[in-house]
Amino acid sequence: MEESIATREDLLISRESRTEREKHSSIISFLRSCCVIPQRYVFAIVGLIGLCNAFTMRVTLNMAITQMVKQRHFGKEHFDPDACPSDTIIFNKTAVLNPHAMFEWDEKTQGLLLSGFYYGYSSTQILGGYLAQKFGGKWVLGLGLLSTALFTFLTPIITRMGGSTWLFILRIIVGMGEGPTMPALSYMMARWIPSHERAFLSAVIFGGGQIGNIFGSIVSGMLLANGRDWAYVFYFFGGFGLFWFTLWSVLCYSEPKKHPFISVKELDYLNRTVKITNHINIRDPIPWTAIIRSPPACALLVANVGHDWGLFTIVTDLPKYTHDVLKFNIATTGLLTGLPFIAMTTCAFGFGFICDFGIKKQWHSVKTARKIYTTIAATGPAICILLASYSGCNRNAAMVYFVISMGLMGAYYSGMKVNTLDLAPNYAASLTSFIYTASTFAGIITPYLIGLLTPDSTLVQWRTAFWVCFGMLVGTNIVYCIWMDGEQIWWDDVRQFGYPPGWKHGSLTNKEEKTSQDVELIEKPLKALP
Repeated sequence: MEESIATREDLLISRESRTEREKHSSIISFLRSCCVIPQRYVFAIVGLIGLCNAFTMRVTLNMAITQMVKQRHFGKEHFDPDACPSDTIIFNKTAVLNPHAMFEWDEKTQGLLLSGFYYGYSSTQILGGYLAQKFGGKWVLGLGLLSTALFTFLTPIITRMGGSTWLFILRIIVGMGEGPTMPALSYMMARWIPSHERAFLSAVIFGGGQIGNIFGSIVSGMLLANGRDWAYVFYFFGGFGLFWFTLWSVLCYSEPKKHPFISVKELDYLNRTVKITNHINIRDPIPWTAIIRSPPACALLVANVGHDWGLFTIVTDLPKYTHDVLKFNIATTGLLTGLPFIAMTTCAFGFGFICDFGIKKQWHSVKTARKIYTTIAATGPAICILLASYSGCNRNAAMVYFVISMGLMGAYYSGMKVNTLDLAPNYAASLTSFIYTASTFAGIITPYLIGLLTPDSTLVQWRTAFWVCFGMLVGTNIVYCIWMDGEQIWWDDVRQFGYPPGWKHGSLTNKEEKTSQDVELIEKPLKALP
């Protein structure tokens, strides 16, 4: 009798469970049928806002530091015969200073503080790639930027308590939160964006970084104008980060198949057009031995070093150049610092559309496209930055050259920036983490080196810094064009492509799977040799 009652209860529970599943399934089906906007576009837009958020929190200090530090350029400390006329109001040879400027940091200390973010940023790239590869990109990216937002919000309090030492440590922690951003985002882009839409949608997503520079610079200039407290900048952008996290949590998912309300039509389309293999085992080790020996991967790393060097020179130090050398006031500095990034974002969309159109029409291969647009993005800005420095105190000419240089740099997003997805759609997060870990050292070195090269922040000293930038952009582009590739590389799917002839660095599959099939994979290309 008791067994009969237990069996009946089990049947009822089973029936209720089945009913709940059917109800849940019907809700998902209803949502999918009602979903009009393609979810890959939703992902692109929210990803754009996410990178905008990340870059605003990255560059807040670049603008704020000009109002945090007491200016010491008047009197007999240093005479610069090439100095430009200043917009700053002067009475009796004493500048009207921001009452909230409370720190006496020299140029070297400021350069070190500006580079602190990149110490933390480089330290969590590999970890971020690993976590994204194992658990998906949604929460790796989301929680990382959430922590960045919280620490950005706390920056004024901690800086006033501990000065430059505590600020440097805090900026490292902020950088650690942002470190997983690009590996996790690359993981998701490889699964959401078909190859023939890659340049344009990547330009949309990566354009968020430049919109962040625009938004951050202009809003920071407005918040800092008229002697306002520099703390407002950190409070505003920290709060903006919390708002973005809510959007990301609700609207975005790591993969199309995990999205609860993607349309059946779009899911079928992405399954047919996105090159993600089913051969990859989640227990497979990340193929680091193959990645670090891969000429295309190393060429991509070198190109990223050049890109980051040029970009960080502008992002980190253009506010200082316009304020200290060209002598614009802080409100004008914020507006003018944003103009180059408006040009970069606009041109990135244009280059992306033209690139995808050319590939679709078969005017050129993917490999040729990546070379063309990377070369435009490296050599054009290198020349324009030099021309800006040789414009002297001609403010209009200098800013026009900066705007053109950043506009041309927008071609990077149709060039080497999406080359990661071409080479390794399955291991995009790991390859991105490898590249960004190394290339981020440019972000560490650049502000500090520029601080050393410009101790008095004179026009001639800045010209030397721009020559160094020219050499990095042009030199790294040459290396990239020689060794790059535009097709999926063998180690991204070793079960499909096999090992290259003479591979002697061990298996790339999981240890439990090293059977005769794995041995055959290693020996297959060797048997083909005469």
